[in-house]
Amino acid sequence: MSDEDITLTAGDAEVTVQPGNGGRVGGLRVGGLELLRQGERFGCFPMVPWCGRIRDGRFRDGGTVHQMPLNAAPNAIHGTARDGAWKVARRTADEVVLTYRLVAPWPFAGLVTQVFTLAEDALTLAMAVETYDSSFPAQIGWHPWFNRNLGGPDGPKDQEVRVSFQPGWQEERGDDHLPTGNRIAPQAGPWDDCFGMPGGVDVGLTWPGRLELNVTSPEEWVVVYDEQEAAVCVEPQTGPPDGLNTLPRLVTPLEPLEATTTWRWTRL
Repeated sequence: MSDEDITLTAGDAEVTVQPGNGGRVGGLRVGGLELLRQGERFGCFPMVPWCGRIRDGRFRDGGTVHQMPLNAAPNAIHGTARDGAWKVARRTADEVVLTYRLVAPWPFAGLVTQVFTLAEDALTLAMAVETYDSSFPAQIGWHPWFNRNLGGPDGPKDQEVRVSFQPGWQEERGDDHLPTGNRIAPQAGPWDDCFGMPGGVDVGLTWPGRLELNVTSPEEWVVVYDEQEAAVCVEPQTGPPDGLNTLPRLVTPLEPLEATTTWRWTRL
């Protein structure tokens, strides 16, 4: 199937999936309101086979050290699959399945599958990494850019999004924006920080008078980034930044790495 944009609809909700642009969600409209920042680099992209930064772009697998390109020098960031073209495996009016084969510079063979399922009040994203070859460490997650104001950049200040969540801890952030390994009490924003939510990710986004949206996931890690004027990011993931080195999850021929997140909205 082609890599052209795909539009799913359910009620007055509409989502655009972009196989040819890193397998990302290009837009999500609810009642005509666009929730995601527009642009080739924005929307919501998959972070795979790692999330956030890898320190110095290097990670160890057993006795071997692998070097990834420093696309956020001096570190590597957000995986490789967002830069590739994905294939459409299946599609219906409200669901699409995409696949992507991991290739160099990632040193291991693997297949990534994404499933996008739209309902009238929710979008569910599922992702899995599997291998039929050698085992390897990996992470998966999502990086959505939610518009700060649904009225556009000139919208009323009192309608800017409000972020609410109750994490169990915050990963202390070093000057290099990577976790130091210490867990601290959650701090007030602005944030470019990783938080732990042991009961599962649950973050609320409220656009006063417009919409309330909850980002949930069974995973217990979330990065919240709100240091940009146009958008805020709420990123559920299977481990913290630099997790390939500090908290690796292993993909094996018998055990894929799987995760899901759901965005559910209500009108205000």
